[in-house]
Amino acid sequence: MLVHIVMFAFKEENKEANLVRVKSMLEALPSKIESLKDMEVGIDIGKSDRSFDLVLTSTFEDQEGLNAYAVHPAHLEVVNVIKEVTAMAKVVDYLQ
Repeated sequence: MLVHIVMFAFKEENKEANLVRVKSMLEALPSKIESLKDMEVGIDIGKSDRSFDLVLTSTFEDQEGLNAYAVHPAHLEVVNVIKEVTAMAKVVDYLQ
């Protein structure tokens, strides 16, 4: 299995509403994208200086599954929104 983790720092403008919107959009993806085996989305409750605002953890059978997810139209729709409302993102992919 391949695990794909992305952490997002959101812009301050409309931050809370954007967090809820993006979380909802991400959580809708497993029913739309076959290669996406599992997904968990969490909004940070710590609010420390080191915290990111939202984390996405998703799993795929392999790199091909992640590649298919990356170009899927439903995922790209969410990516477009995320690009508008975030200031930074960090990613880690690893084999489980």
